Amino acid sequence: MTQSSCDALHFFRGGGMMEVCGSSTVSLREFGCEQSLLSRPDGSASFTQGDTSVLAGVYGPAEVKVSKEIYDRATLEVLVQPKVGLPSVRERLQEQCVRETCEASLLLSLHPRSSLTLILQVLHDDGSLLSCFLNAACMALMDAGLPMSCLFCAVTCAIDTDGQITTDPTAAQEKESRALMTFAIDSTERKVLMSSTKGSFSVSELQQCIAVSQKASEKIFQFYRDSVRRRYSKIL
Repeated sequence: MTQSSCDALHFFRGGGMMEVCGSSTVSLREFGCEQSLLSRPDGSASFTQGDTSVLAGVYGPAEVKVSKEIYDRATLEVLVQPKVGLPSVRERLQEQCVRETCEASLLLSLHPRSSLTLILQVLHDDGSLLSCFLNAACMALMDAGLPMSCLFCAVTCAIDTDGQITTDPTAAQEKESRALMTFAIDSTERKVLMSSTKGSFSVSELQQCIAVSQKASEKIFQFYRDSVRRRYSKIL
Protein backbone atom coordinates (compact mmCIF):
# COMPACT_ATOMS: atom_id res chain seq x y z
CA MET A 1 0.00 0.00 0.00
CA THR A 2 1.50 3.30 -1.08
CA GLN A 3 -1.37 5.72 -0.51
CA SER A 4 -3.85 6.37 2.29
CA SER A 5 -6.94 8.43 1.51
CA CYS A 6 -9.10 7.89 4.62
CA ASP A 7 -9.03 8.65 8.32
CA ALA A 8 -6.92 6.16 10.26
CA LEU A 9 -5.91 5.55 13.83
CA HIS A 10 -2.86 3.47 14.74
CA PHE A 11 -1.20 2.56 18.03
CA PHE A 12 2.47 1.59 17.99
CA ARG A 13 4.47 -0.39 20.50
CA GLY A 14 7.76 -0.55 18.62
CA GLY A 15 9.93 1.46 16.31
CA GLY A 16 12.85 3.78 16.90
CA MET A 17 14.24 7.09 15.76
CA MET A 18 14.23 7.90 12.07
CA GLU A 19 16.44 10.31 10.18
CA VAL A 20 14.97 13.65 9.13
CA CYS A 21 15.55 14.49 5.49
CA GLY A 22 13.82 16.13 2.55
CA SER A 23 11.69 19.28 2.54
CA SER A 24 10.34 19.74 6.06
CA THR A 25 10.23 22.47 8.66
CA VAL A 26 10.76 21.46 12.30
CA SER A 27 9.30 24.59 13.85
CA LEU A 28 6.75 24.88 16.63
CA ARG A 29 4.57 27.71 17.82
CA GLU A 30 5.11 29.24 21.24
CA PHE A 31 4.15 26.99 24.18
CA GLY A 32 2.54 27.90 27.44
CA CYS A 33 1.57 25.78 30.45
CA GLU A 34 0.21 26.25 33.96
CA GLN A 35 -0.31 23.42 36.44
CA SER A 36 -2.53 23.15 39.56
CA LEU A 37 -4.77 25.99 38.46
CA LEU A 38 -7.97 24.14 39.44
CA SER A 39 -8.77 23.25 43.06
CA ARG A 40 -11.20 20.33 42.71
CA PRO A 41 -9.31 17.94 40.41
CA ASP A 42 -6.41 15.87 41.76
CA GLY A 43 -4.30 17.28 38.93
CA SER A 44 -4.87 19.99 36.36
CA ALA A 45 -3.05 21.89 33.64
CA SER A 46 -3.70 24.40 30.90
CA PHE A 47 -1.67 24.09 27.72
CA THR A 48 -1.40 26.49 24.81
CA GLN A 49 0.21 26.07 21.40
CA GLY A 50 0.06 29.35 19.56
CA ASP A 51 -3.61 30.35 19.76
CA THR A 52 -4.81 26.82 20.53
CA SER A 53 -5.62 26.43 24.21
CA VAL A 54 -6.84 23.44 26.25
CA LEU A 55 -7.67 22.88 29.92
CA ALA A 56 -7.20 19.41 31.46
CA GLY A 57 -8.34 17.99 34.79
CA VAL A 58 -7.59 14.57 36.32
CA TYR A 59 -9.72 12.91 39.00
CA GLY A 60 -8.67 9.76 40.86
CA PRO A 61 -7.79 7.09 41.65
CA ALA A 62 -11.34 6.83 42.96
CA GLU A 63 -14.07 4.27 43.44
CA VAL A 64 -15.28 2.75 40.17
CA LYS A 65 -18.72 1.53 39.17
CA VAL A 66 -19.07 -2.25 39.28
CA SER A 67 -20.02 -2.32 35.60
CA LYS A 68 -16.72 -0.61 34.66
CA GLU A 69 -14.46 -2.35 37.19
CA ILE A 70 -11.34 -4.11 35.93
CA TYR A 71 -9.86 -6.51 38.48
CA ASP A 72 -6.17 -6.06 37.61
CA ARG A 73 -5.89 -2.37 36.69
CA ALA A 74 -7.53 1.02 36.90
CA THR A 75 -10.24 2.10 34.48
CA LEU A 76 -9.37 5.26 32.55
CA GLU A 77 -12.15 7.44 31.16
CA VAL A 78 -11.43 10.42 28.90
CA LEU A 79 -14.02 13.12 28.20
CA VAL A 80 -13.54 15.88 25.62
CA GLN A 81 -15.73 18.96 25.96
CA PRO A 82 -15.96 21.24 22.90
CA LYS A 83 -15.93 25.01 23.28
CA VAL A 84 -19.61 25.19 22.32
CA GLY A 85 -22.30 22.57 21.86
CA LEU A 86 -22.30 18.88 22.66
CA PRO A 87 -19.54 16.32 21.90
CA SER A 88 -19.74 14.76 18.43
CA VAL A 89 -18.02 11.92 16.58
CA ARG A 90 -14.89 14.06 16.28
CA GLU A 91 -14.64 14.37 20.05
CA ARG A 92 -15.18 10.62 20.48
CA LEU A 93 -12.22 9.91 18.20
CA GLN A 94 -10.09 12.41 20.09
CA GLU A 95 -11.07 10.73 23.36
CA GLN A 96 -9.95 7.36 21.99
CA CYS A 97 -6.59 8.78 20.89
CA VAL A 98 -5.93 10.35 24.28
CA ARG A 99 -7.14 7.32 26.25
CA GLU A 100 -5.00 4.81 24.35
CA THR A 101 -1.94 7.05 24.66
CA CYS A 102 -2.42 7.54 28.41
CA GLU A 103 -2.99 3.82 28.93
CA ALA A 104 0.32 3.12 27.19
CA SER A 105 2.24 5.31 29.66
CA LEU A 106 0.30 5.05 32.94
CA LEU A 107 1.04 2.19 35.36
CA LEU A 108 -2.63 1.34 35.78
CA SER A 109 -1.88 -2.04 37.39
CA LEU A 110 -0.83 -0.21 40.57
CA HIS A 111 -4.44 0.90 41.10
CA PRO A 112 -6.68 -2.11 40.41
CA ARG A 113 -10.47 -1.81 40.74
CA SER A 114 -10.35 1.99 40.70
CA SER A 115 -11.16 4.73 38.22
CA LEU A 116 -9.29 7.62 36.68
CA THR A 117 -11.12 10.37 34.82
CA LEU A 118 -9.45 12.85 32.48
CA ILE A 119 -11.54 15.80 31.30
CA LEU A 120 -10.30 17.99 28.45
CA GLN A 121 -11.97 21.33 27.76
CA VAL A 122 -11.36 23.24 24.52
CA LEU A 123 -10.75 26.92 25.20
CA HIS A 124 -9.73 27.91 21.67
CA ASP A 125 -8.93 25.90 18.56
CA ASP A 126 -6.47 27.32 16.03
CA GLY A 127 -5.09 24.03 14.71
CA SER A 128 -3.15 21.04 16.11
CA LEU A 129 -5.93 20.49 18.66
CA LEU A 130 -5.29 16.76 19.19
CA SER A 131 -1.61 17.30 19.96
CA CYS A 132 -2.56 20.09 22.38
CA PHE A 133 -5.01 17.69 24.07
CA LEU A 134 -2.26 15.10 24.54
CA ASN A 135 0.30 17.60 25.82
CA ALA A 136 -2.22 19.03 28.29
CA ALA A 137 -3.12 15.50 29.41
CA CYS A 138 0.50 14.63 30.12
CA MET A 139 1.05 17.77 32.18
CA ALA A 140 -2.17 17.13 34.14
CA LEU A 141 -1.17 13.52 34.85
CA MET A 142 2.20 14.77 36.09
CA ASP A 143 0.46 17.29 38.33
CA ALA A 144 -1.73 14.52 39.77
CA GLY A 145 1.39 12.54 40.67
CA LEU A 146 0.19 9.38 38.95
CA PRO A 147 2.84 6.68 38.32
CA MET A 148 3.94 6.54 34.68
CA SER A 149 6.45 4.42 32.79
CA CYS A 150 7.30 7.42 30.62
CA LEU A 151 6.06 10.86 29.67
CA PHE A 152 4.61 11.55 26.25
CA CYS A 153 4.07 14.49 23.96
CA ALA A 154 2.32 14.95 20.63
CA VAL A 155 3.20 16.65 17.36
CA THR A 156 0.87 17.39 14.45
CA CYS A 157 2.21 17.47 10.88
CA ALA A 158 0.47 18.84 7.80
CA ILE A 159 1.49 18.04 4.21
CA ASP A 160 0.51 20.62 1.60
CA THR A 161 -0.09 20.05 -2.12
CA ASP A 162 3.62 20.64 -2.84
CA GLY A 163 4.72 17.94 -0.39
CA GLN A 164 6.01 20.42 2.18
CA ILE A 165 5.71 19.21 5.77
CA THR A 166 4.70 21.75 8.42
CA THR A 167 4.78 20.91 12.13
CA ASP A 168 2.25 22.33 14.57
CA PRO A 169 0.05 23.79 11.79
CA THR A 170 -2.59 26.45 12.36
CA ALA A 171 -6.25 25.93 11.46
CA ALA A 172 -5.70 27.74 8.16
CA GLN A 173 -2.72 25.53 7.29
CA GLU A 174 -4.74 22.42 8.17
CA LYS A 175 -7.50 23.44 5.74
CA GLU A 176 -4.98 23.90 2.93
CA SER A 177 -3.22 20.56 3.56
CA ARG A 178 -3.87 17.32 1.71
CA ALA A 179 -2.82 15.18 4.69
CA LEU A 180 -2.83 15.69 8.44
CA MET A 181 -1.06 13.46 10.97
CA THR A 182 -0.67 13.53 14.75
CA PHE A 183 1.89 11.38 16.57
CA ALA A 184 2.32 10.70 20.28
CA ILE A 185 5.98 10.20 21.20
CA ASP A 186 7.35 8.69 24.42
CA SER A 187 10.10 10.41 26.39
CA THR A 188 12.48 7.48 26.87
CA GLU A 189 13.16 6.04 23.42
CA ARG A 190 11.21 8.50 21.24
CA LYS A 191 8.95 5.68 20.08
CA VAL A 192 5.58 6.36 18.48
CA LEU A 193 2.81 5.43 20.93
CA MET A 194 -0.09 6.55 18.75
CA SER A 195 -0.79 8.02 15.34
CA SER A 196 -3.92 9.58 13.88
CA THR A 197 -3.90 10.28 10.15
CA LYS A 198 -6.25 11.93 7.69
CA GLY A 199 -5.94 12.54 3.96
CA SER A 200 -3.82 11.15 1.14
CA PHE A 201 -0.10 10.45 1.56
CA SER A 202 2.61 7.98 0.60
CA VAL A 203 4.48 5.61 2.89
CA SER A 204 7.65 7.67 2.53
CA GLU A 205 5.76 10.82 3.54
CA LEU A 206 4.39 9.00 6.58
CA GLN A 207 7.90 7.94 7.59
CA GLN A 208 9.19 11.46 7.06
CA CYS A 209 6.44 12.92 9.25
CA ILE A 210 7.29 10.42 12.00
CA ALA A 211 10.94 11.46 11.82
CA VAL A 212 10.05 15.15 11.94
CA SER A 213 7.73 14.55 14.91
CA GLN A 214 10.42 12.66 16.81
CA LYS A 215 12.80 15.55 16.22
CA ALA A 216 10.23 18.14 17.27
CA SER A 217 9.40 16.15 20.42
CA GLU A 218 12.81 17.05 21.83
CA LYS A 219 11.70 20.69 22.07
CA ILE A 220 8.44 19.76 23.79
CA PHE A 221 10.11 17.51 26.37
CA GLN A 222 12.59 20.27 27.08
CA PHE A 223 9.64 22.61 27.61
CA TYR A 224 8.17 20.06 30.06
CA ARG A 225 11.42 20.04 32.04
CA ASP A 226 11.75 23.82 32.05
CA SER A 227 8.11 24.28 33.09
CA VAL A 228 8.34 21.85 36.01
CA ARG A 229 11.72 23.25 37.06
CA ARG A 230 10.36 26.79 37.18
CA ARG A 231 7.33 25.66 39.19
CA TYR A 232 9.21 23.77 41.87
CA SER A 233 12.04 26.29 42.10
CA LYS A 234 9.46 28.80 43.35
CA ILE A 235 8.12 26.30 45.91
CA LEU A 236 11.56 25.37 47.22
